[in-house]
Amino acid sequence: MKRSSPMISRPSPFHTSVTLLEAAGGVMETGQALTLRRSERLKVEDKAEETVHASSSLRNVGKKTTSEPASSRSLKRTRSNEVSDTEEATSQVSNSSSATPGPAPQKPRKKPPRKSKPMPTALETPHPAPPRWREAYDAIKHMRMQIVAPVDTMGCDQAQLKEADPKNQRFSTLVSLMLSSQTKDEVTDAAVAKLREAVGGSLSVDAILQADEGTISEAICKVGFWRRKTQYIKQAAQKLRNEFGGDVPKTVDELCSLPGVGPKMAFLALQVAWKLNAGIGVDVHVHRITNRLGWHRPPTKTPEETRLNLQSWLPLELHPEINHLFVGFGQTICLPIAPKCNQCDLSNGLCPSARTVVKASSRKRNAKISANSRGSTAGPKIEVEFEEETKVQLQEIPTSSACPLRSASAYCHLYCSYRYIALLLLSLLPLIITPILITFPDYSMYHKSCYSAPFLEAQCVRWVCHRTRLDSF
Repeated sequence: MKRSSPMISRPSPFHTSVTLLEAAGGVMETGQALTLRRSERLKVEDKAEETVHASSSLRNVGKKTTSEPASSRSLKRTRSNEVSDTEEATSQVSNSSSATPGPAPQKPRKKPPRKSKPMPTALETPHPAPPRWREAYDAIKHMRMQIVAPVDTMGCDQAQLKEADPKNQRFSTLVSLMLSSQTKDEVTDAAVAKLREAVGGSLSVDAILQADEGTISEAICKVGFWRRKTQYIKQAAQKLRNEFGGDVPKTVDELCSLPGVGPKMAFLALQVAWKLNAGIGVDVHVHRITNRLGWHRPPTKTPEETRLNLQSWLPLELHPEINHLFVGFGQTICLPIAPKCNQCDLSNGLCPSARTVVKASSRKRNAKISANSRGSTAGPKIEVEFEEETKVQLQEIPTSSACPLRSASAYCHLYCSYRYIALLLLSLLPLIITPILITFPDYSMYHKSCYSAPFLEAQCVRWVCHRTRLDSF
């Protein structure tokens, strides 16, 4: 049998009717010292701190109120005695826990603020330059000189032209870039102009902070994700005023710390607002066109991978212009769906993704010429004929009374109206015949004979249907 340790009872310091039991000497069955779990120790320490604060507050109150009645002073003495008892109990528990070996209680640590990772600028292993990339780049540049794309007249660099203050110019450029995410340039340009008008005619940090979110949302409601962008613009303006003196920062990491600003926006903002060449701003157009040209081996999956590959081999002087060049080329010729390869100069072997487009009319004409050039001995004769389009014109029907169609339709409507009247009378026929038959004394005889009410009703129905039948029309 296991030997049980003796138990000692003592009154509870919290309530007189409660008795506490504890092991004598603090020894358990296994011979180890009585210890509390870590969670219980933390709870006991918290209670001890609360009691200490309560006792100190009670003592201070007792010192201040010396002229109180004896009953209140005695009540406070009893409370102070209870508090001192609780302090002694907690000190005994803490002493017993300190005497036994165990890990010290650890205070919960506060998590440090999350630091943003620095933006990578280069690859560990540079990507090799693709063959004949210079020829393709010059061909795209030549085509862009002959085409006016939406980015040329409504891009992010156009937003600063309507501002006089340099700070407002830089801030309007940043706002235009934030609104351009997943939005066409036409919609972005209109939204920036409407937002400038809504906040008072000048797009500045103070004007955005003074305007409410409803005004901003109504001005930019045409862009994609306008609700989220409204919050981003307000938060970015607040952070610019608190941390950067109300101006756009000059580094990529600081720009990316703003809400709603990504790497592409940061690089383009530095190039347009501060004229700093910190990297290449890669959007969906640059990402799509460079992969179609085969400039990445293996093909990249994200615009960030495309940026790092391009920065590893593209000359530094071409970094600021490649975005503007390729975006306009992607908006007009190298479209995401159904690209215009027949209008592109790269389809002569510079673009591996080029497709040959043959029109249907030219294919039919070539087939006819080849069939005629073979002669009659080459096989069956093939003739291709083009059918002429036949246009069907609808003539209006005259509305004169002499028109036979009009008179026939009128007769038909009149005849149908008589037919509806006859059917109405037929539905009322049982109500008329039944009282007449009931008046006869021998109603049962008529009911059993062939001339009963159901027979007469059936005969009337046949007669009316025969008269109202439209056989000759």
